[in-house]
Amino acid sequence: MTWNWQFLDANGCFVTVPDDLADPESFHSQADAETWIGENWQPLLDEGVEQVTLVSDGALVYGPMSLHPTTPA
Repeated sequence: MTWNWQFLDANGCFVTVPDDLADPESFHSQADAETWIGENWQPLLDEGVEQVTLVSDGALVYGPMSLHPTTPA
C-alpha cells in the first residue's frame, strides 16, 4: 500500500505547493504520512494549503482535515 496527501484550499480545490514543500511521492505507511504532515503543516498553511486529505492507493482514508490549529473553547 502507498499513502499520499492531497493539498486543498478552503474551497476544496487542489493546491500546488513548491517542490521543497511537496511530500515524497508516497509513504510506505499511514504512520509515516501522518508524521510528515505533523512536521510540515505550518509551512504548508503558509503556502495557502488550508486542508488535506489522506489517500491510500487512490482511496480516501480521511479528510478533508483542516491545517488550522484548534482554539480552546
